[in-house]
Amino acid sequence: MCWSATADLVAGGAVTAIGVACVARARRARDLPLAALPLLLGAHQIIESAVWRADGGSGPATLAWAVMALPLLPLWVPLGVLCAAPERARRRLAVPVVVGLVTSAVLAYCLATRPVTAHVRGHTLGYAVDLPHSRLLIAGYLVATIGSLLLSGDRRLAWLGGLVAGGAAVCAALWRYEFISTWCAFAAVCSVVLLAWSGRPDVSAGREPGR
Repeated sequence: MCWSATADLVAGGAVTAIGVACVARARRARDLPLAALPLLLGAHQIIESAVWRADGGSGPATLAWAVMALPLLPLWVPLGVLCAAPERARRRLAVPVVVGLVTSAVLAYCLATRPVTAHVRGHTLGYAVDLPHSRLLIAGYLVATIGSLLLSGDRRLAWLGGLVAGGAAVCAALWRYEFISTWCAFAAVCSVVLLAWSGRPDVSAGREPGR
């Protein structure tokens, strides 16, 4: 959702570099899925630069962007949080994980059976796919992604969940009025937060048995 192909490419490269650092700094193997999230975000923006260059449409880049944005993220984020969460928080994370699985399955089915197209709208790209019960799917998406972060039991991840919630609202408002999107800067900020988290486990989580 950056304002040009070049901006998406540059921002995507920067976020990808942060993702490499996050993975390198991760201290526990079970932190790796969440630490690798900036790699996914960076690749997502790089793919969108190809959508810009194709002037939207329904080509392979548009489909790849939609797969990462729709079914992949609501599955990746809650499972990554579950892997990294302290033992005491895992039971309550069952709700966003199950919601994410169901939401991801429905979105994957929609992408497999219905076309997705991209359109240049002012300074942003708009994506269109026919989703049944779209409000319910959006709610499930937010529960899976933001909800899992807020319930993680890690104060930095919970703070990131609040940041994501606020940033998503701002990005949605700016996209509606076709202003320059804040998504590039927002993805970078989220990636920096994950960089700090990956290198310094939250002391509020305490020590685990056997560590």
